[in-house]
Amino acid sequence: MENKDPQQPRDEEQKKAATEEQPETTEQQSIPPEESAQNETAANEVNEEIDTVEGEQAAASALAVPAEIQAPAQSSGGSKAWIAISAVLAIVLIIVLIKPPFAGSGKAVATVNGVKITQDKLYHALLPQSGASTLDGLITKELIDQAAEKASVTITDEDVTGEIDSLIKQFGSEEALNSALTQNGMTMDDLREDAGMQLKIRKILEPQTKVTDEDVKKFYDENKASYATPEQIRVSHIMLGTKEEAAEVLKQLKDGGDFAKLAAEKSTDTQSGPNGGDLGFISQSSASGDEAFDKAAFALDLNELSDVVQTSAGFHIIKKTEVKAATNPTFEEKKEDVRKQLIDQKIQELSGAWMEELHSSAKIENNLEKEKAPATAAK
Repeated sequence: MENKDPQQPRDEEQKKAATEEQPETTEQQSIPPEESAQNETAANEVNEEIDTVEGEQAAASALAVPAEIQAPAQSSGGSKAWIAISAVLAIVLIIVLIKPPFAGSGKAVATVNGVKITQDKLYHALLPQSGASTLDGLITKELIDQAAEKASVTITDEDVTGEIDSLIKQFGSEEALNSALTQNGMTMDDLREDAGMQLKIRKILEPQTKVTDEDVKKFYDENKASYATPEQIRVSHIMLGTKEEAAEVLKQLKDGGDFAKLAAEKSTDTQSGPNGGDLGFISQSSASGDEAFDKAAFALDLNELSDVVQTSAGFHIIKKTEVKAATNPTFEEKKEDVRKQLIDQKIQELSGAWMEELHSSAKIENNLEKEKAPATAAK
C-alpha cells in the first residue's frame, strides 16, 4: 500500500543519512552521549507539557462543578469514592487552561534506528487532535484577562488562598482535599491556578448580582436540613486475608504494637495501608456499606480496637481515632455562606451570556481555522 505521508521524503533522507553514518563494525545504532542527553531533555519537556495539560484540564473541570461539599464515602476495603467533587465557585463555564505546545524546534523527542522524531513532528501530529480546543481555551483565557484588566480587577495570592482555605474547611481537612485532588489527577498548584481565573470572573460579575437578606433567609429556611451534619467518626483499619492472620496482628496490637506501622506492613488494603490504615471520616449515611464493618466501627469508644471483623473483603481490625459531633447550624451561623452560595448561582446564570458577549465583541483571528478550512474543502 502506498505511503502518502507528507513527511516521507524527509524521513527517507534522514534514514539514508543515518545509514551512511553507521559504523560498519556494529549492527546496532549507537547514539552519542551528547545526543542522547539532548533527546532525554526534549522528552522530559514533552512529558512536562503533557502533565501540565492534564492537570490543568482536570482542575478547571473540578472548579466548574456546582455542588455542595459532600463527605467521602468509604468502603471497608479502603476504596474511596467521592459522591461529588465540588468547588467554591459554582460556575458552569469550564475554562481549559492549556499551555501552547512546543513548536519550531528540531530537537528530538525520540530516535528510531538513528532517525529523529522531532518536537515539530510531534506537534503537527497532536495539532489535529487537540489544537482547536487548546486554542479556544487560550482565546477564552485571554478574553477574560483583558476583561479583568478593563474592569481593574486584580487577584492576589491572598484571594486564592482564601478560596483554597474555604475548600479545606468544607472538605473537613487539607488532607481530605488533597486526597480528592489526587484521585482526580490534580495537584494543589493546579487548583490554585484555575481558582485565580475563576476569581476574576467572580469579581467581574458579582457587582451585577443582587441578593437580599430576604433571599438569604428564604433559601436557608427551605434548605435548613441540608446544612445539618450527622455525627462522623474517623476510623482506621488493618485488613488481612485470613482470620488467623488478623488474630495474630490483633495480639501484636494488644501487646503494644503500633497500629499505623502494622497497617503499613501487614494490611492487604493497598490504599489505606501506606497511610496507617486511615479511612477518613464516615457517618451513618455515608459508611462502608458493609453492615458488620459499620456496626463494629460505630460501637467503638475513641481509640478502642475492635475484635476481628469479617466482611466480604476480608478480616479487619478497626480503630476509631476521632469523633465529630452532629451539627445543626443556626441561620446566623450560616447566613454568609448562604449569601455566597446565592451569589455564585447568580454568577453561574450570568456567565454564559457574558462569555458570548466577550467573544462576539472581540476581534478574533483564528488562523488555525483558516488553515483547516482549505483542507476540509479539498476533501
